[in-house]
Amino acid sequence: MNPIAATDLAIAQTACLARCFKHWTGRELLPGAAPGPELAAGLFAAPFVIVAHGTEADPILNYGNQAALTLWEMTWAELTRTPSRLTAEAPNRAERARLLETVARQGFIDDYSGIRISKSGRRFRIDRAIVWNLLTPEGRPCGQAATFDRWEFL
Repeated sequence: MNPIAATDLAIAQTACLARCFKHWTGRELLPGAAPGPELAAGLFAAPFVIVAHGTEADPILNYGNQAALTLWEMTWAELTRTPSRLTAEAPNRAERARLLETVARQGFIDDYSGIRISKSGRRFRIDRAIVWNLLTPEGRPCGQAATFDRWEFL
């Protein structure tokens, strides 16, 4: 198991990701995975991207699986210090903000496409992303997450 996926933080975060994904979509984020370390390891190693950010005024990314780290060309430490707005180029940030506002109102969307940018400036288009709200077990907002398995470098 990857050491990042084995941390209590990653285990808790992936439990929230999976619970909220099921709540909004009715589907399993990683079908067949047992909660806890198995889910955390499976999501970290999944062939699709998963990223999440918190509820700060300028939300900071707080989770990214290995596919996300590779795509954005970042280490875990870099990713988890990055404001999520910086994953999009400046001209695309207004569109990204509108998307997140829609998700906040509706709970999730499952057809998002947009242009993103890696740490080195490499641009890529994501297609058919699912973006959903994260909630505490008590139902309070605690962030937003996205997953997608389709991207193309531009």
